[in-house]
Amino acid sequence: MEEDQEYIGGKHSVLEAIRAGRTINKIWIAENAQKQFAGPIVAEAKNLGILVQFTDKRKLDQMAEGLQHQGVVAQVAAYAYVEVEDILAKANELGQEPFILILDEIEDPHNLGSILRTADCTGVHGVIIPKRRSVGLTATVSKTSAGAVEYVPVARVTNIAQTIEKLKEQGVWVAGTDVSAAQDVYKANFNMPIALVIGNEGKGVGRLIKEKCDFLVKLPMAGHVNSLNASVAAGVLMYEVVRQRKQS
Repeated sequence: MEEDQEYIGGKHSVLEAIRAGRTINKIWIAENAQKQFAGPIVAEAKNLGILVQFTDKRKLDQMAEGLQHQGVVAQVAAYAYVEVEDILAKANELGQEPFILILDEIEDPHNLGSILRTADCTGVHGVIIPKRRSVGLTATVSKTSAGAVEYVPVARVTNIAQTIEKLKEQGVWVAGTDVSAAQDVYKANFNMPIALVIGNEGKGVGRLIKEKCDFLVKLPMAGHVNSLNASVAAGVLMYEVVRQRKQS
């Protein structure tokens, strides 16, 4: 558990943090914020005894520098990362086959936030990211995820290749994405305990990680640009898993 403090901003991010039981020290709301906007936050914070202060919007700009806070900022305990075993245990508790995402060096916080948002919608049990050369759970990620960061467990590991080996030992199949793969995503079978590997925005999935995958798939491309945004590609793959599982 990481003990330091950080700031999150935006109505949805703050509301979901409150509802998820996140440790919140204090909430600041801009003095000119509309009642219907601030009301739900103030009411839920009051019920839990969280201190709320109305202040000048410029103070919020200073506190949450660079973040589109929409007139509400909260000081929260930093996100706690989980272990890979916790993700597998979550699937087991739900009586479902594991559905995991492995992100190979995703660097853009907006991509990670979007991926977490779709992961929450599609029932992904957890997301695995590397400790190095990868964005972590930041305020921008929280804002982009529209609060999904509070519900999707994220494990941070030292070595993705070793983690893939451990998942295979637990009976999880690992599918990587690669533009030169022979197999089309819509012809692949994902109806099994599965971990999907999504590559870096520029380089894609690393060579060593590709070699560790059980199989590789590609998304059909008809346009002039030969790659999709990482979060869009992840979304297409996640929903293909959902489609196949619903049909079985």
